Amino acid sequence: MFVALLAFASTASARDPGRWVLTGASSVPQDYWQGLTNTPDESSIFFIGPAQGLWQTDPQLVQTNGVDKEIPTDLRHNVGYNHIGDPTYLGGEGGRILLPMECFDPSADPSNTCGKGAFGIADADTLAWRYYVQLDPKFIPKAMWAETSPDGKLIWTSSGDDLIAYRASQVSQANAAPSGPELKPTKRVNNAVPPSGITGAVFRKQRLFLAGESNHTFQVWAVDLKTGDRKLQIETEICGESEGLGLFSTLGGRLHWLIAPSDDSGCNLTFGPESGLMHLRRSPGHDRFHVRVNETTVGTNSDSSELRVEVRARVTRAGGKPVRGAHARFAGGGDLTNKRGRARISTTLERPGWFAVFARKGDRYGTSRLVNIGVPEAATPATRRSHR
Repeated sequence: MFVALLAFASTASARDPGRWVLTGASSVPQDYWQGLTNTPDESSIFFIGPAQGLWQTDPQLVQTNGVDKEIPTDLRHNVGYNHIGDPTYLGGEGGRILLPMECFDPSADPSNTCGKGAFGIADADTLAWRYYVQLDPKFIPKAMWAETSPDGKLIWTSSGDDLIAYRASQVSQANAAPSGPELKPTKRVNNAVPPSGITGAVFRKQRLFLAGESNHTFQVWAVDLKTGDRKLQIETEICGESEGLGLFSTLGGRLHWLIAPSDDSGCNLTFGPESGLMHLRRSPGHDRFHVRVNETTVGTNSDSSELRVEVRARVTRAGGKPVRGAHARFAGGGDLTNKRGRARISTTLERPGWFAVFARKGDRYGTSRLVNIGVPEAATPATRRSHR
């Protein structure tokens, strides 16, 4: 058993609008690199990486299945597809994972060696490869990410500065390549790609959330696909590489942002030594509470990788007055504060990470500093392996 506190300086930018609150970040395998998606019932999470692997976990991020090379060998050799970007879930045919694909060689110029992209299809239950559909290269030179609309009718991606969409009904076995047609987009939103670019996407209600980065400034924008209007949701400065977004409830968060362990400048990784999955929740209103973690106890079971965690925290208002009856949560566990503002929160974790106590009462809230739960203190930046 041990007590470990990790004091992070705030990573929020001055421009950050405060719409989302960071509640933690799980340390996940480096193989989880490019992006993520989930089943509609949120029972399974799927990760891509480092280049063409497909991995399945449960909501606690315990791996349940995996394929290290999802793209068939003959397709890699004959066409050149060797890289999968941020995926999306696609209904129909018993459940499918849609894999945006490109031909990528970092030593070549241009690095997209075949000049075209495709949507691969994998079985959501077995992860087995099914087929792929070819995208018309006149409209898109490569497929780096994809996201299915909430009604399941469109598949969104980007080409240059524009967002484009394909009919989901056209992604079918009947249109499978190489004999099938090259699909053409049916919708386009001009100049809607954010200034930070796009590394991953997810829909929240009817808004398309787009993650990206530029010079260590990480941003998430919400785009209205009817008008093309953008609204900044998150801006933060961390060391790593922005990748995919997911929307599901687990580990104290609703919005999840994958950060790969890669950087060009040699800075110390914020969430190292492997990949980090940031957990964020929507801000309930006003950041008014001071939350202090007084003690953290972590235990392990000899026959399990599970971490048993107990956190003691105190919630106060300005001036030190205790907050009674606040909901204090930590990595999925929770407790109500007593008349002294104290809470004792117990939870279990299957993956190490950094987590904060989030306390809320009405529209007022506060978060503690992040607590290191089981992550090695020494973190060495990894070699850059991504195309972005």
